[in-house]
Amino acid sequence: MAIRKGDKAASFALPAKPGEVVDLNQSIGSDKVVLLFFPLAFSPVCTTEMCMMRDSWKEWEALNAKVYGISVDSPFVTDKFRDAERLPFPVLSDFNKDVSRTYGVLHEDLMGLKGVSKRSAFVIGSDGTVLYDWVSDDPGQQVKFEEIKSALA
Repeated sequence: MAIRKGDKAASFALPAKPGEVVDLNQSIGSDKVVLLFFPLAFSPVCTTEMCMMRDSWKEWEALNAKVYGISVDSPFVTDKFRDAERLPFPVLSDFNKDVSRTYGVLHEDLMGLKGVSKRSAFVIGSDGTVLYDWVSDDPGQQVKFEEIKSALA
């Protein structure tokens, strides 16, 4: 069953790079959290999304939220992507697809690729409740940055 607005968010821990696991069990339920699921690192729309976050980072910091990018790429790729694009927030590897499946954001088949995350955004309140969800079946559609900011405000 997919997690949507009004539901309790699922906590999890995922690697940001080989040997470094980020445990959201400590943030979900105490901090405001933004989860940005995206199909694949280094693809054009995904790179644009993450770089738009980077380029407006001061605005996101002012909203006092912890931001995490999540893709099914390996932790080697998520680490390289974060470094290459100078992203100021963790990019987590959901290589086993457990978190994407829990949140209900996996493409069955995306251009022949099985089990790629859908472009999605979730805002989780400090009480652990999902305040906003947006999920797209179209990997070319960009997240709604202003809607995410409004949900955090």
